[in-house]
Amino acid sequence: MKIISFNVNGIRAITGRTFIQDMKEVNADIICLQETKATPEQVKEAVTELRDYAVYANGAERKGYSGTAILTKKLPVNVTYKILIEEHDQEGRITNLEFEDFYLICVYVPNSGSELARLGYRQKWDADFLAYLKNLERTKPVIVCGDFNVAHKPMDLARPKENYNKSAGFMQEEIDGMTNFLANDFVDSFREKHPEAIKYTWWSYRAGARQKNVGWRIDYFLVSNSLKHKIEAAFILNEVLGSDHCPVGIML
Repeated sequence: MKIISFNVNGIRAITGRTFIQDMKEVNADIICLQETKATPEQVKEAVTELRDYAVYANGAERKGYSGTAILTKKLPVNVTYKILIEEHDQEGRITNLEFEDFYLICVYVPNSGSELARLGYRQKWDADFLAYLKNLERTKPVIVCGDFNVAHKPMDLARPKENYNKSAGFMQEEIDGMTNFLANDFVDSFREKHPEAIKYTWWSYRAGARQKNVGWRIDYFLVSNSLKHKIEAAFILNEVLGSDHCPVGIML
């Protein structure tokens, strides 16, 4: 089973580019999308050409903001869109598909913001989201993928010294949040398979950052430790364009 995750930075914008053809060529069993910036109905309309997939989407109360979706060839046994904490459930940040053997959660983790105004909220999100995942894990293993909005180690961004404790995505509080996921028996699938690889998943639109590969690795597949042996491959598809992120994926 091939699963990919892609922050599309607007599903209606990206489908006007090469997204549909790219997804057909990637040919994943499941496609998880973040930052759709659309209602569930708009997401379904935007991806109608991907006829092999059932579409499950979650939108924010605020129009044109946030949003997650999962497109899947394999039908789930259950679908949920909330972690049952009201302040977290208004922004469409998770889509959870339950399959027979595991839960698959697509997540768009809150950004702390350029002025770090949401750093405190972000810390609360990380703690509450981890508790939500661990509660699911009591029933069956968990795969969680998406834009976690944090580079975990200095090797996960091109300019660590310039950004450490100055920029959203590389604040110590955010790093600690990711460390806490990994300390609670979740495995970073890309690092598991590629301990030393320098690859990024997001580039600023400014100053030709993508062409110069001045990037950050902020998109992840975390899997329950009990599923670690099932990860056949983990990959980053740098060549897929259309967003300021690129897709990441695993093969189970």
